Amino acid sequence: MTAQKSGRLYIIGAGFAGQTLAHEIKTKAIFGEVVAFLDDNPEKIGRRIDGIPVLGPIRDVARLLRMNPADEAIIAIPGAGREYLKEIYGILKKAGFVKIRILPGISQIIEGNAHLIQTRSIDPQDLLGRTPVTVNLKESLAYLRGKRVLITGAGGSIGSEICRQLLSAGASRLYLFGHGENSIYQIDKELRLLQEEGVGEKAVLVPIIGDLKDRNYMEYILGRLQADVVFHTAAYKHVPMMEENPVASIENNLFGTANLLDAAVKYRVERFVHITTDKAVEPVSIYGVSKYLCERLVLELSQKQDAAGINFMVVRFGNVLGSRGSIMPLFQKQIEKGGPITVTHPDIRRWFMTIPEACSLVLKAGGVGKNGKLYLLDMGEPVKIRDMAEQMIRFYGFEPDEDIKIEYIGLRPGERLDEKLWSDDEKPKPTEFERILRVESGNSGELDIQALMRKLKPVVAFDPDQPDLYRDRDKLREILREAVPSYRAGKALSRKNGIPLAETVPVKKLGIPNYG
Repeated sequence: MTAQKSGRLYIIGAGFAGQTLAHEIKTKAIFGEVVAFLDDNPEKIGRRIDGIPVLGPIRDVARLLRMNPADEAIIAIPGAGREYLKEIYGILKKAGFVKIRILPGISQIIEGNAHLIQTRSIDPQDLLGRTPVTVNLKESLAYLRGKRVLITGAGGSIGSEICRQLLSAGASRLYLFGHGENSIYQIDKELRLLQEEGVGEKAVLVPIIGDLKDRNYMEYILGRLQADVVFHTAAYKHVPMMEENPVASIENNLFGTANLLDAAVKYRVERFVHITTDKAVEPVSIYGVSKYLCERLVLELSQKQDAAGINFMVVRFGNVLGSRGSIMPLFQKQIEKGGPITVTHPDIRRWFMTIPEACSLVLKAGGVGKNGKLYLLDMGEPVKIRDMAEQMIRFYGFEPDEDIKIEYIGLRPGERLDEKLWSDDEKPKPTEFERILRVESGNSGELDIQALMRKLKPVVAFDPDQPDLYRDRDKLREILREAVPSYRAGKALSRKNGIPLAETVPVKKLGIPNYG
């Protein structure tokens, strides 16, 4: 949240979170004046809390308000469901509020504590999808108290949210590891500001710039850090881009993960939580193949004697709302320029979960999970991307097709109409923890992953004895198709089903070197 002089503030929700915000705003007078709480609870309506009147019901009161352009509404109901939030948002927009902020979901509010710095402008991800599960973070994070925790990809969408929630874990140190200088700088500064404003506990924050692909460095840095727990979220993730850069995808995702795992074993971390994706299930894309192989690598290592005493686990889930490079930011930019919104196929569907909910469940699974187990977050029902596009258009006050057109551009290389959360030889089983499933694997086929990596090694790392293989993407794909049947069948399946693919020009026809 950016500190700025405001006018009159209306806090929606007179509960503990709303009262906490009102007290903080009163203390920091530069943020404006809270003139009223708006609430639907008849037991609160008509009361005064710390001198501030509670007005309601919200629908009736909002239309009577006479506002000026500086007036602002802050929705402080962290436990509100999606439908109720949609209703409140619609009421506030009709009442003329231009500035509407919201507190994060209840998974980020520890025992009712709320801080003004946690508020942010409301956006579509707050209103789309299902109501997130409530996770008691203080209880879930107890296993991390006093621990040194390493988060790879700490500047990414998932990694940065894990860092925010880890502020409340009571960890002694949080190691913010990433390849991108700017993203690590930003999350480091954000966490320090949150701490200054009283969010969470005083963990020591250590920003670290490094590269998973550098095996020597990973061994060096794990030795220096002596991390107790690792949350591995770092990966190259964009499917079409990885199709154009297949060697880089395998080098970073698979070999980078192997480097991290080997260092984690050598320096005896206690827990290693690997984040994976539904695209790893019977993968048809390079990205999916890389994550599938990472899953196998982690689970295989968990059974080895030299890794005894370390809890290795895998947590798999589908898409998250609002991550960088995902469809929501793209749709927003397309709407801001007047359209059109581009959708690959009218029938394409994906599972979606909010980033905070996914991270809360990952953190919980990291504590309750057992060595060598694959866990799956319950994603609910898949959503048509077309429906999501229409909802976003309406969020910004337009009508689909009338004001903002929707165009279909065809599936891009590596994409498929539907993703699967588990393969045909996997069986999800419920656990005692809400929305966390355990996946039991059947006979997933023979795959000697160490032998496969030896075949791939001269493609990703220069070998003077086999110089022609270096960055040879065709050889890489040949090796992977031989090892992963679903990847071998991917293109044939698309042709068989008549699914149109977006046109791409082969790199070789453009005269670009085989850069991998």
